[in-house]
Formats: sequence, C-alpha cells, structure tokens
Amino acid sequence: MQVDFSQNHYQIFALPVSFEIDLDALAQRYRELQRAVHPDKFASGTDQERRIAVQRTAQVNEAYDTLKQPLHRARYLLQLNGININDETDTTVDMEFLMEQMEMREKLAEIKTKDDPEGALFDLSQVIQKHSNVIVDALRTQFASISPENLELARESVRKLQFMTKLQQEAAQLDEELAELM
Repeated sequence: MQVDFSQNHYQIFALPVSFEIDLDALAQRYRELQRAVHPDKFASGTDQERRIAVQRTAQVNEAYDTLKQPLHRARYLLQLNGININDETDTTVDMEFLMEQMEMREKLAEIKTKDDPEGALFDLSQVIQKHSNVIVDALRTQFASISPENLELARESVRKLQFMTKLQQEAAQLDEELAELM
C-alpha cells in the first residue's frame, strides 16, 4: 500500500475534503494504514525504516483522531481554508450563547448539592449534548458550501463547540467524582 504522507489528512485516508465523512470508511482505512505502517512490521528493518514507521504511525494516528471528531475535523477544515483558531484568544462574541454557558456552568457547579445529583447531571448532560448536536448540524451546513461568509460562520460555530466540548468534559469528570462517592 503506497501512501504519500506529505498529503493532508483527508488524502491520507483517501476521503473527500468535507465535514461530512463516512466514519466506518475512516475506521476501515485507519486499520489498513496501521497494518501497512505499524512499527512491528519493521522490527527487523534498519534504524531508518523503524524511525519512519514510528513517524508514519504517529501521522496516521493524528489524522484519524482529527477526522473522527467533529470539533477537530471542523478546526482542521478551517485550517485547510487558511483560518486558524487560537484557543487562548479566539472566543465567541455571541453574548446570548455566553450567558447560556454561564447558566449551564452554574447548574454543573450546583449538582453535588442536589437530592439526586446523578439525575440532575444526566439531565444537564442531555441539554449539553442537544446544544452540541445543533452546533454540529450548523457546521454541516456551513461546510457544505465553502464561501468566506460560511467559513466565518463555521469559525464561530467551532468557538461555540469548543465551549460545549469543555462543558461535556467537565460533566464527565463530575460523573466520575459522583461514582467514586457511591
């Protein structure tokens, strides 16, 4: 299997450059690439062959991790279109969204004091997932027709999805803490 590793992530996986991807095809191609470049296959090779195998395996892993997750895939698509997002300074300016975020964070902080913290966390997690799904749907539409306007909308959606992803991670962490208390 011959792969040009100087290509972008989509080309490595022989997929069209799109926000919409076939996750099953991605996973299948990932397994094929891993079999072809895995360092174990080059265990008896030269130092250079083993080093290249390690580098290619890392590149395949990075490409796979990027393409399989909507947030990372959207950020990568923006990057391919010349738009970089700086996590530290590039935040949403949608005040309504920011207020919703603050309210959800307050609810998350109060969960431990609830009579049924697991139920409250489940309910909040459902709300977070619903908001995330709406943003991912917006990204589908925004990346379906690349234009400067849609790319700016996608940039804003990525900013919002970053907030939601962080909130999901915090909810998952709280879920683990609650499980330890049981």
